[in-house]
Amino acid sequence: MTDTPLMHDEPNERNARDAPWSDNLSVLSIVVAAIALIASVIGIGYGARAISESKSNNSTTGETAVTKMVSLKEFSMPAVDIPTGGTLHVMNEGTTEHNLAIEKTKLVTKNLAAGASEELDISSLAAGSYTMFCTIPGHRDAGMHADLTVGGAASASGSTGDHATMDYAAMTAAMTKSMKAFPAPTTGTGNTQLQPTTVLADGTKVFDLVAAVTKWERSPGDIVDAWTYNGVVPAPVIRLNIGDKAQFRLKNNLPIATDLHLHGLNVDNQFDGVAPLTQEPIAPGATFTYEYKADEVAVAMYHPHFHSQIGLPNGMFGTILVGEVPLPAGRTISGITIPNDVKVTQEFPMVLNDSGVIGYSLNCKSFPATAPIVGNKGDWILVHYFNEGSQIHPMHLHQFDQIVIAKDGFTIDHPYVTDTLSVAPGERYSVLVKLDKAGTWVWHCHILPHVENDEGMFGMVTAVVVK
Repeated sequence: MTDTPLMHDEPNERNARDAPWSDNLSVLSIVVAAIALIASVIGIGYGARAISESKSNNSTTGETAVTKMVSLKEFSMPAVDIPTGGTLHVMNEGTTEHNLAIEKTKLVTKNLAAGASEELDISSLAAGSYTMFCTIPGHRDAGMHADLTVGGAASASGSTGDHATMDYAAMTAAMTKSMKAFPAPTTGTGNTQLQPTTVLADGTKVFDLVAAVTKWERSPGDIVDAWTYNGVVPAPVIRLNIGDKAQFRLKNNLPIATDLHLHGLNVDNQFDGVAPLTQEPIAPGATFTYEYKADEVAVAMYHPHFHSQIGLPNGMFGTILVGEVPLPAGRTISGITIPNDVKVTQEFPMVLNDSGVIGYSLNCKSFPATAPIVGNKGDWILVHYFNEGSQIHPMHLHQFDQIVIAKDGFTIDHPYVTDTLSVAPGERYSVLVKLDKAGTWVWHCHILPHVENDEGMFGMVTAVVVK
């Protein structure tokens, strides 16, 4: 049998030609592997050196340099006792953004996303007592602050202020004291109704607003520099009837330029209040007039858009109510019958905030300075929630069902009953409530760190008192 000729000669010839390149590639791979091995050995050497240096004696104090963990969570912070010359390993183990700052120093981490960490070198701090806290608005008030002791007697023990060191008797006393202080008097009342300065010949109602920085007492003795309209927060309530024509004359007495956005009202573009797109910014000392024709029921609000990250969370927000939100009279909703002749005895805004100098608050007061709602058994009340904050707030009213009848001023075709209503930033909900049982009933945000901390009750809490 004759041999079969070898087929596919060209590919075999090509493989033969490529062989030298393959040999070169193998050599190159060996060289790369050797370099990587050398680098890893060097890296291990540097790592060992770094570890050695981290444990070396401080040349000025003779103490061992120490790194201690600070865990950031909603909304708590451990105390730390650390020798001089140390470092804080700051880890965000919460679910939202946090940071860590040392009060009365320039030491602060960047804002850390959930799961992120950063080393904060505190070797510049002399021995003594300091306060650590999260600078994100509202977080310190909610409990994110703790003692930092540098060079203290407990440094070597690594005490971190965990639950074993808490004084529960003191915490109980603080909670009881804060609750018994309600309602605590403070200076200043927001949500006062603004009357027209004048009425023009064609019936236009003219409302004057003055933007300025004003002292505001959030809770007893806690006075902040609020950014206000007409000196109060929330700003005055503006009430209009369907068919009204209105002008809003804004005088700017702030240190920066501003504008006025009528959130939830239908206006001409030139009056939308988004400088510099719809108008020029209102410079300090200047005045701008906005116009509006009330052509439908509205549950709206007003606030700045220019530098809004400064003005709005620090107090520049107010409410506008146009016409009457229709009540679902004569209907039965989830077993609750609303009379045909239902009369609302109280209608009021409840403005939610969590940011800026105002912080966690209801109508810009923090418990125990929040005002209770007082009524008689059998009364129907109408509350309009306005969220001017930066977070969602689930609002929970003990005992009484909340009948949601409108969203952002628009009547809901199918009103519904809820126990807890989540209100997102910028949203407005109108809720009808029947006070059918006597007693004092708590009304609060159900994100509990927005209402309680180790020092007692604070923030977004009030009560309904039914006689």
